[in-house]
Amino acid sequence: MYRKSSTDRRNIDETFISPEYAKIPIDPKVEHNLERILNDFGGSDDVVIRKIPYEGTESIAAAVVYIDGMSDSSAINSYINDVLRHSLNMVSHSNPTDGMKTALLAKELLIGIGSIHTESEMASLYKYLLSGEAIIFLDGFDEAYLACIREWKGRDVTESTNQTSVRGPRESFTETLRINTSLIRRKIKDTRLRLETISIGRTTKTDVTIMYIKEVAKPSVIELARSRLRSIDIDSVLDSGFLEELIEDNKLSLFPTIYNSELPDNVAAQLLEGKVAILVDGTPNILLVPTQLVTFFQSTEDYYQPAIYASLLRLLRFGSVFISLLLPSLYIAITTFHRDMLPASLLISLAAQREGVPFPAFVEALGMEVTFEILREAGLRMPRAIGQAVSVVGTLVIGQAAVEAGIVSAAMVIVVSVTAISTFTLPSYSMSIPIRILRFTFMGVAASFGLFGIIMGLFVLLLHLCALKSFGEPYMSPFSPYRKTDLEDTIVRLPRWLMFKRPGTSLGNGGGRFRKRW
Repeated sequence: MYRKSSTDRRNIDETFISPEYAKIPIDPKVEHNLERILNDFGGSDDVVIRKIPYEGTESIAAAVVYIDGMSDSSAINSYINDVLRHSLNMVSHSNPTDGMKTALLAKELLIGIGSIHTESEMASLYKYLLSGEAIIFLDGFDEAYLACIREWKGRDVTESTNQTSVRGPRESFTETLRINTSLIRRKIKDTRLRLETISIGRTTKTDVTIMYIKEVAKPSVIELARSRLRSIDIDSVLDSGFLEELIEDNKLSLFPTIYNSELPDNVAAQLLEGKVAILVDGTPNILLVPTQLVTFFQSTEDYYQPAIYASLLRLLRFGSVFISLLLPSLYIAITTFHRDMLPASLLISLAAQREGVPFPAFVEALGMEVTFEILREAGLRMPRAIGQAVSVVGTLVIGQAAVEAGIVSAAMVIVVSVTAISTFTLPSYSMSIPIRILRFTFMGVAASFGLFGIIMGLFVLLLHLCALKSFGEPYMSPFSPYRKTDLEDTIVRLPRWLMFKRPGTSLGNGGGRFRKRW
């Protein structure tokens, strides 16, 4: 599951040469092909082989190979076997060795099951076999038919538990790639919607699909996404997070430069804005590039309710982020270095609460923040029936006990609680992680330099954000560089009848005829 060096790859090839990389042609003798499959798969129980002999003989005339649980076995038993037997009987009466006539007749009769195509190399056969298709060998024919009869159990389309909304569609993506693409197709009924699928992973060979709208998405972004995905050399891809870590621009930054979503309406809306979606088979999280910082503060339900409500909620989110990031550090700085900034009554109240506390404000805040992070993580990993109760009850009990024991002050419990609650207002979980990490950094500079340290920390953070790029596009757009037309849907959202242009990340920005999210 890690990127392989040239030495690792050489050792693997020397010890085991996989048929996936060997140019092995299909043998006209069915028995030889079946022996090779059995040998390559080590006689695995889920590899099913159905042999069909010539009438009145024991020699094999045809065979069907498929993976149990990934192919429609009922279609094979009730249709393909009957078709093969019928075509073999019709031809064998005249010339049993005429494999070409048998193959052509079988192909005509197999059209009824759907997609049928031929392959002449074993390497290609294994790729389709492991994807759920059935292989059909015919005696005397040096090509094999592949029947697309994929069928495997998957999770139904249900409501997302990670990205919830009060108003809007309830459906979310599943772990099946074709279901996910169809959910987007249902919302964007346009012939310009393009899909490109590539296989990534030397062992897993995971299907990864690039989806974009031609003439809306920038060709430079499409080509960059395509080239970065094709350059990946890795053993396995089990989730979109594998690709996200390999294709992002700045791999050392705390801030995510690739957006992910489980909601089809969110992905469709961003495709209409010129974004490129990356879908990975086996995961419901869809990657979207390029992205900007403001995207992580926007929710899908912002576009399903009046603009005034959506704008107020966005302002609330931005304010909550500043509270989550800076409230503990401001408390530490003011109570340690700048007590004269507080009203006398509040200063006396805080001094009375901290009279019996043996630790400085920084140690007090650090202990409470670490304790809350432990409780949060425990609540996520425990069974759902008791996880939420443990996190809530544990926070209340520990906080109350710490105050009564004189370890922390009541004001510090309030500060930590408000900070934690403010973090949950972010629609994107991936953005809350860097906010939580930076909170500890700001607490450290506040304990060392007071408000001056906080201001310098904000300055450095702003410089870092302005230097970030996402697939060649500025991360802080439309603020840096400044785009006046894009400000209509950033901190606040203007009414729809005032939004006429797509954002600067798409090709439609210059025309002025495209309504955003319309």
